[in-house]
Amino acid sequence: MADMANRKVLVVGGSSGMGLALARQCLEAGAEVIIAGRNEDRLKRGREQLGNPAALDTVAVDITREDQVAVLFRRIGRLDHIVSTAADIEGAYELLPALELKAAQRVVESKFYGPLLLAKHGAPMLSATGSITFTSGIAAYRPAARGSVVAAVNAALEGLVRALAIELAPIRVNAVSPGWVDTPIWTFVAGAKKDDTLNAMAERLPVGRVGQPDDIADAICFLMGNAFTTGTTLHVEGGHRLV
Repeated sequence: MADMANRKVLVVGGSSGMGLALARQCLEAGAEVIIAGRNEDRLKRGREQLGNPAALDTVAVDITREDQVAVLFRRIGRLDHIVSTAADIEGAYELLPALELKAAQRVVESKFYGPLLLAKHGAPMLSATGSITFTSGIAAYRPAARGSVVAAVNAALEGLVRALAIELAPIRVNAVSPGWVDTPIWTFVAGAKKDDTLNAMAERLPVGRVGQPDDIADAICFLMGNAFTTGTTLHVEGGHRLV
């Protein structure tokens, strides 16, 4: 990762998984990092996993609440990059007869309205060379039974990214689309079958493995640092779209 000295980065969803890996990489590159999420205990654990560095701050916020998002950015002030890896998909991976509307609404709120609010209130705080990066996912391209809501929201988020890249220019707005990555979110998707499910996918993928959080963090770092990339979805999925 390029030198990030004197840069300030907000990572929403930074207490675990891909967001935590990104926070670590940014800190190692010299950035000041704020990790934000809804759960105070998870934020505390995330800080501990990162070694409690002085350059790290944590903020509890629900990005689906506009009042809380507005307060978040008043607290943070000027910054250089905004990243969101947050997603609430608990209960959303169900066949239509069993799907509860509230579970679907939580996905929309966390993966679409939340990013929309981050852009609305965060863009005025960004430097002209700053960036916003959201996280969509392979479900938009390789949907499966039980995954209709997540597929639809990922696709909608990528449409939002393209529109915001025009409206917020010269601020750059992009998305990373991960494939299957070994993160805690798989507890909600596969439960006790997590390991078997991921291993089966690893055998199918051209790269011979599923992703790790650092794979996605690397891609986000590229989008943060490349000043000629905007309105783009960067696919980091081990060739999943090909098989």
